[in-house]
Amino acid sequence: MGRQTWPHSSRLLWALALSSLVFSYGLTDTLTFNQTLIDGEFLTSNAGSFVLGFFSPENSPDKRYAGIWFKKIPAQTVVWVANRNSPVNGTTGVIFIDIGGNLVVKDNKTNASVWNTSLSFPATGKNVYSALLQDTGNLVLYSDPDRRVNSWQSFDYPTHIILPHMKFGVNKRTGTNRYLTSWKSPADPGLGQYEFKMDLNGTPQIFLYSGSDLIWRTGPWSGVGWSGIPEMSRNYIFNLDYVENDDEVTMSYWIRDPSIHSIFVLNESGTVNRLTWQGDGVNKWVGFWSAPKDRCDAYDHCGAFSNCNTDNPGVFECSCLPGFQPTSSREWYLRDGDRGCRRNNTDVCGKGEGFREMTLVKIPDTQMARVNRSVGLKDCEEMCLKNCSCSGYASANISEGGSGCITWYGPLLDIRQFTKGGQDMYIRVSASDLVQVVERSKGLHGKRLIVTYVLPIVAVLLVLFWVMVKLRRKGKKPVSKDKSTSLKPSDWSVLGKDEDETGESDVLVYDLNSIKAATDNFSDANKLGEGGFGSVYKGKFENGLVVAVKRLSTTSGQGTIEFKNEVTLIARLQHRNLVRLLGCCIQQDEKLLVYEYLPNKSLDSFIFDKTNKISLDWSKRFEIILGIARGLLYLHQDSRLKIIHRDLKASNVLLDATMQPKISDFGMARIFRGDQIEANTNRVVGTYGYMSPEYAMEGHFSVKSDTFSFGVMLLEIVSGRKNKNQFNAGSLNLVGDVWDFWREGRPLDMIDPSLVASYDEREALRCIHVGLLCVQALPNHRPFMSEVVFMLSNETTLPQPNPPGFVFNQGLPALCSSSMSAENQSVNDVSITKIEGR
Repeated sequence: MGRQTWPHSSRLLWALALSSLVFSYGLTDTLTFNQTLIDGEFLTSNAGSFVLGFFSPENSPDKRYAGIWFKKIPAQTVVWVANRNSPVNGTTGVIFIDIGGNLVVKDNKTNASVWNTSLSFPATGKNVYSALLQDTGNLVLYSDPDRRVNSWQSFDYPTHIILPHMKFGVNKRTGTNRYLTSWKSPADPGLGQYEFKMDLNGTPQIFLYSGSDLIWRTGPWSGVGWSGIPEMSRNYIFNLDYVENDDEVTMSYWIRDPSIHSIFVLNESGTVNRLTWQGDGVNKWVGFWSAPKDRCDAYDHCGAFSNCNTDNPGVFECSCLPGFQPTSSREWYLRDGDRGCRRNNTDVCGKGEGFREMTLVKIPDTQMARVNRSVGLKDCEEMCLKNCSCSGYASANISEGGSGCITWYGPLLDIRQFTKGGQDMYIRVSASDLVQVVERSKGLHGKRLIVTYVLPIVAVLLVLFWVMVKLRRKGKKPVSKDKSTSLKPSDWSVLGKDEDETGESDVLVYDLNSIKAATDNFSDANKLGEGGFGSVYKGKFENGLVVAVKRLSTTSGQGTIEFKNEVTLIARLQHRNLVRLLGCCIQQDEKLLVYEYLPNKSLDSFIFDKTNKISLDWSKRFEIILGIARGLLYLHQDSRLKIIHRDLKASNVLLDATMQPKISDFGMARIFRGDQIEANTNRVVGTYGYMSPEYAMEGHFSVKSDTFSFGVMLLEIVSGRKNKNQFNAGSLNLVGDVWDFWREGRPLDMIDPSLVASYDEREALRCIHVGLLCVQALPNHRPFMSEVVFMLSNETTLPQPNPPGFVFNQGLPALCSSSMSAENQSVNDVSITKIEGR
């Protein structure tokens, strides 16, 4: 019977009666023309993945919205909202399909429609409309009984979330632009101030807006990913698809493992986040990626013709492009980059000008750029050179050797530097700026001639001289540093292929006699300290060089493999917060490492000493915390190798003359492949109190294991107490005490009393908060070190921490309590079936 023959009130009463039988708490995925869905009833997708119904946001119980959310996730996560600006007051809402084929949300109390799909269909007299909730979370409205004609779908009108398989971007045929708009607040799903939208001007990019202000952009698609998001690429979990043709310019993603729930969300604070649901008792959304992250992500932060780089702490992040200088030197000196840079020489038209290369950058805003996908990079250069207004060029697609051409005209805006990823581009510079490069190149050419012809002759003469001296001394060994030689990892014949996969790196090898002379034969007077692998001595060579010599004991358990680890790893690492290795020695039964000498010794000698800790006021401690975090971030992400330290603790952080921290002792470190997430070991090495639960108990380690150790050390620095010491009977250690004070709302009670007069309350509270995030029991809860550095350096909202690991006396394995009497030394070789503290 057609709906038009029923008065609305009669039809509604009939439908309500029928719905109690049909819907029965949401046992169907379809709403037909002659059905209604009232508040309290639901559509449920076929496999039970998603639900359509009415909901109330937190703290707004009287406001009801029609929306879709995950059914199998206990924390209600709404992914789409229909009447986001027009809530129903109370539980009188109803969803139905009207006679015109539109899906409608209506308030039965006021008889007012609060939302509808606004479609126009020709009158057919046939009521064949239906709405289907799919297992993808897409609500589809059909206008034919066979469900072949898709008249409308919620995926074309996203609210604040992108789901897997949902297309984000522009349908050129229909003009539909699928973009995100944030909620106003967690209690109000109305249209907020932030939008995340595809822009097709120039070459397509995605922009994040606050009102009409552009605050961040992804950069254009490079063929392998977005130019400004080098970390967002295809990986073992997520796969990103980009389509650009005459019909559409869209982005979508899908997940290899269907059991993983993931969303891409624009939140109320103006950040875009990729979140993954963690079940198994955790039951929370975990951040996988977010943007914007830092100052350089802010759109055009440094002005025109500039480059932004946050990798050098303490240095102004803005720098001018090659061939440019600050528009205002005074403003630049005051770290104000708004006015950007100007050319050194404006004569760049037909005067012998050329291009300077920039590598690994987020290429400039392409709204005003031109794209030609049919030419290569060489033709692109010629096109740009012929047009005096062209300020730079780059490949449009960097995959498969590169193709296409992007040329810029006018100011170059919003460039930032990466350590990996990004793209290469070429900046137009004057002839005089090119001459400087050529002169440097000529200098290098001259040096190559010297290296090619002169040095071999000198080397032969030196070898002959050395042989003569050797014969005269009749086997006596020199003690000078000049007798160091070059040793490659391959020279250790005991090393297997698996232990040396990262390539060769030359290191200096010192003569044993010279080291004995420098350390006065390893006298106790020169002894600086002692650890799990041996002793460290101060030494001074004949040339005046002061060094620290690490002498491995024969009973330490560190064999040639661990020794090789430390030599090859540190030799390849260059960072201000990592200790510098000068050389090594393997002679007789001795294994020696020669480091730069740091006069202030280790961090633990300050923060745990009642007298010395006074010299570390809050500002120095905060800088030490940041320095350690940056050094660890370099190991995990920014160095050529991905390295897990595995023995990070206060005694392995050294302090230079200016109290800058330097991470040391890499004997237990492990190299990860770039795509490797975690590893297992049968030898649990490290120091109790700093080892993460999953590592100490199961042998699993990852970057999150180092994060745990960093969190423990951060809390030690703030409190001035060792982790093995506790105040409360209910906890095992310092971390447990901090957690207790945190739950009681008085975390600042844990501050080192010596800091009372100097600490910054907001910074200290932030440090404690970050420390607790780092020592959470489950590794997936802990932040990456990039997030730690950001959280410590910025006033941003932090998530609430979950309980930490190894803190309570109740319900813990015996191994946890057995380590409480252990001294602060490394465990060199321990089976995971039996763990004994040393």
